[in-house]
Amino acid sequence: MSLTPPIASNIPAGAFERLLTIMDDLRTNCPWDKKQTMETLRHLTIEETYELSDSILSGDMTEIKKELGDIMLHLVFYARIASETNDFTITDVLNSICDKLINRHPHIYGDVDVKNEDDVKRNWEQIKLKEGNKSVLGGVPASLPALVKASRIQEKARGVGFDWEEKSQVWEKVEEEMQEFRDEFNAEDAAGIDHEKAEGEFGDLLFSLINYARFININPEDALEKTNRKFIKRFQYLESKAKENGRQLHDMTLAEMDVFWNEAKSLK
Repeated sequence: MSLTPPIASNIPAGAFERLLTIMDDLRTNCPWDKKQTMETLRHLTIEETYELSDSILSGDMTEIKKELGDIMLHLVFYARIASETNDFTITDVLNSICDKLINRHPHIYGDVDVKNEDDVKRNWEQIKLKEGNKSVLGGVPASLPALVKASRIQEKARGVGFDWEEKSQVWEKVEEEMQEFRDEFNAEDAAGIDHEKAEGEFGDLLFSLINYARFININPEDALEKTNRKFIKRFQYLESKAKENGRQLHDMTLAEMDVFWNEAKSLK
């Protein structure tokens, strides 16, 4: 079977209709696409989301465009599957998000006044509670990575006024948690470390650092990922220089490795 591909369009609605037509064709005629379910697509969607994240951190606009397209495909794929069981359609999905945005932006589509983005966030959380959410934190997905989850928990708590007043207070909390962790770690000098308690203190320290990052407008997830990338780049330089010199890392002293590591640090 050979179908005529739908023609490209420069109009957003036309381009979206083209994607929906292609999705219908694939779901009807492609053996792989016909077999997919929401469950089989789930892990692929997660992978595509991380690929989009990577391209954003790399600042590669061409890759960002490509990854956005991949995610858009997944969105219409889920809606197509749901339409086959009469649960919902892509039209339902689009109207639903439009209705939610209108309802949660009364300062745009209503008579509510706001002074800044903090007011917008507070209104957003209050509206969600009126919609039936039992807890401000109820919308934080349980499966989020812990670092991201901590940020979202703190942001949502802030949205209803549960927050520190000054960043100096947050830093005092960081120092307090650091001291408590240090005290627990130093217990090794006496009766040994209570690892469960030390783990708890370390978690508290991380949580307070994430809180401080929020106060100075640093995204901790982005910051850590950039440090990960920096370390990988420098370590791979170290590996390449060792290889150039006919050496194996496990045979080198730390002082010898530090020479190449410091070279890597001087490179941009």
